[in-house]
Amino acid sequence: MTTQPETGIPTAGPGETTLGDHVLGQLRRLGATVGLSEADTALYGQVLLDSLSDAARRPLSLPPATPSFLSDDHTPVEFSLACTSDAAPVLRVLVEPGWAHGDMGDSARAGLDAIRTMAARWDFSTDQLDALEDLFFPSSAEGPLALWYALDLRAGGVPGVKVYLNPSAAGPEHAARTVREALRRLGYGKAFAELPPAAGYPFLALDLGTWKTPRVKVYVKHPDMSADDACALSRAAGPAESDIRYFFRTAAGSFPRSDQGADDAPRLLKRPALTCHSFTEGDADPSGFTLHIPVRDYVRDDEEALTRATALLTRFGMDPSILGRGLRALTQRRLADGVGLIAYLALVYERDRQPRITAYLSSEAYAVRPPQEQYPQDQRVPARRSQRALNPGHKAAGHAGPHTAQKEATWSRTASKS
Repeated sequence: MTTQPETGIPTAGPGETTLGDHVLGQLRRLGATVGLSEADTALYGQVLLDSLSDAARRPLSLPPATPSFLSDDHTPVEFSLACTSDAAPVLRVLVEPGWAHGDMGDSARAGLDAIRTMAARWDFSTDQLDALEDLFFPSSAEGPLALWYALDLRAGGVPGVKVYLNPSAAGPEHAARTVREALRRLGYGKAFAELPPAAGYPFLALDLGTWKTPRVKVYVKHPDMSADDACALSRAAGPAESDIRYFFRTAAGSFPRSDQGADDAPRLLKRPALTCHSFTEGDADPSGFTLHIPVRDYVRDDEEALTRATALLTRFGMDPSILGRGLRALTQRRLADGVGLIAYLALVYERDRQPRITAYLSSEAYAVRPPQEQYPQDQRVPARRSQRALNPGHKAAGHAGPHTAQKEATWSRTASKS
């Protein structure tokens, strides 16, 4: 093993597997699974490696460079498969480009550099992101993230680009104010009033580049959610209550017992659910609604998670085989030997589109979370205690209990590195 004198980042010796090797191999296999050409996959893979910079050459024999909030094992890359009944599945990749930087300011600068490099490559504007820079990148930013990006990996080598920002960058007590001001600057002055009650605002996301209807999305955290709660949270037209209820109970394994009354409906008492509310130009009301269930906390293992996801894909008229093929492209381990390969399941509604089921898939570059015993409905561990058990070494940010873990901005990155 050697060290680059310019950066101090260790690089792999002969025969050692690097982070870049690991995630690039997964990307190539997943690309083949969804029918991307080798040329498109190679281009997207190079963009991924370039954005991780020297960290891509860090050997996996070393622990993660920083405790990334993006995944439970601190891999700074996550994949997802988005499925609809009327189109081929779409592969996505989510990345923390500033992963190797322990300082939030340095991480933000690395992230912004990565986005601006993409903007030059694919000729899109960063005006919206630039308008929010002072809100989301203060001089003394707090964790757990500075900037993530996601790519919709499309045929032809031009992806859809999304940027995820942390509303708690100036402190969790300012998150709501930051979201409200960001929406105002982006032309959605009435949007904040349309959001449901929140226990926190983990992310604000922007669609950049080539999109038919670019969106601004606000993610909202909901501890102790029940199926009834989930049905009441959508502010967009279109979602059917019966579909939301079925999705919640199937993804969470949360079916009421016959002796339970309405007030005793099972609730998600471990990692909380999230909702996402999207707004498009010219709309005062939300144009989309997404319910995210952290399935990995409510199953014994990934075999059970795949069974639930298969039921959901089948219910909504989608090909369930794609997810099994996608998991085989990620890992050779038995699904029963770990939990968290399927991190989240999401039900997505966008105006004038068919419902979408998205499965968020962990890279597991550093660790496989062992199977867990299924907690009975009335004995689930409270979310805050469970999160501390899963994320040793992180410091609570005050308003909560990696994408993440993954999609809950709850834990601050500390100066120490795991």
